[in-house]
Amino acid sequence: MTATEHAIELTITAARAASEKKAGHILAFDVSDQLAITDAFVLASAPNERQVQSIVDEVELKLRDLGSKPLRREGHKEGRWVLLDYGEIVVHVQHEEERQFYALERLWRDCPSITLPADVVSEG
Repeated sequence: MTATEHAIELTITAARAASEKKAGHILAFDVSDQLAITDAFVLASAPNERQVQSIVDEVELKLRDLGSKPLRREGHKEGRWVLLDYGEIVVHVQHEEERQFYALERLWRDCPSITLPADVVSEG
């Protein structure tokens, strides 16, 4: 099983939104073979809580423009690791310290990467 076209569209939109707010190390994985609850993960990071919040706000805005609202949102108040669950995709925006400590990309490295377009620029 692979991620649906709609999940890929949401993934690319979320990655672009993160890029617009200067997110670092933006990656996307197709986790549909490993998890029954979602198709894709988007990972992004920022050096401080304010930027984490800014990235999250932009992702929510751009996905809302596509008619998607998060089913669940966790960690927004603290701004260290915000999880946005859209059902088909889950967006993780982490402070750089949390990103290094939890290393989600190592946990999911066996899953295929989703190729992001060239206009998704990953800072840092």
